[in-house]
Order: sequence, then structure tokens, then C-alpha cells
Amino acid sequence: MLWNWYTLDACFLSSSWRITSHGMFAGSCVAIVALVCMLEFLRRMGKRYDHHLLREYQIRRHASVSADGPSRNVKNGVGSAAKSLLGNSSKPVVFRPTALQQMVRALLHTLQFALAYIIMLLAMYYNGYVIFCIYIGAFIGFFLFGWEMLEGPREDAVVCCG
Repeated sequence: MLWNWYTLDACFLSSSWRITSHGMFAGSCVAIVALVCMLEFLRRMGKRYDHHLLREYQIRRHASVSADGPSRNVKNGVGSAAKSLLGNSSKPVVFRPTALQQMVRALLHTLQFALAYIIMLLAMYYNGYVIFCIYIGAFIGFFLFGWEMLEGPREDAVVCCG
């Protein structure tokens, strides 16, 4: 396996994916970019599903606290139910997903793992065009699907010990 720039008679992953024309090679490059974009999409879906599970848990937790009756915090006038929904800076929201939720998470992880492995196998052909298509796909995929709100430290968080 040596670094190469072959466009014709290259064979990827199986004997049926044999490049016989420049158009077929160009189509393969587009498909590789799309595969890497799909990997970024699956990563985003995994994150969004985890955020969805956390939001559902917080809503259920808020509903159960509200059912117990509103308790007021006299110091700042914020009820404990509202605090639990908004989150407390000292305690992160942690819960254990149900078996079905964990199965969906595992399926998303497996799809990501399988697709990443296929992309790695494509890179192992050491074809310069294929590797650059992987880089382009990573850029486009992250640009499209990695565009999310960034969260910095909370304004009320203690930054230093002193």
C-alpha cells in the first residue's frame, strides 16, 4: 500500500466497486464526501437524542415537583420547581435512560462506528483523491451538522478558588 493518485482501475472495498471511467471516479468521490457528511449527521443525531432525553427527564421531574406543591425560596423568590427545570449550577442533571432509550442510543452509536470504519477502510487505500474527499466531507459535514450553540461557563459560576 503506497500513496497514489490513480483514478482508473482502482478498486475500493469490493471487486464490484472497480473504477472504469473518470465519471465513475468522480461519482465515487462525491459518494465518499456524502458518507463522511452522513457520519457527521449521525453524530449530531446522537447528541440531539441525548439532549431530547434530558429535556424529557427535566419536564417529568418538574411535573412531579409541581404536583407536590410549589415551595418558594424566600431569599430570591424562585420556586424549587423552577430551579429544578432551569438546572442548578452546582448539580448537573443526571439520570439513567430506560432500556429502550439506551437501545436507540446504542443503535446510533453502532451506525456511527460502522460508517467510521468504512471511511477508515477507504482511507487505507492511500489514494490522495479519496483522502482529500474525506477531509472535504468532514469539513462540509461539520459545517452543516456541527453548527450548534456553544455554552461557556455560567455567569454565576465560581471561576477561581480565591
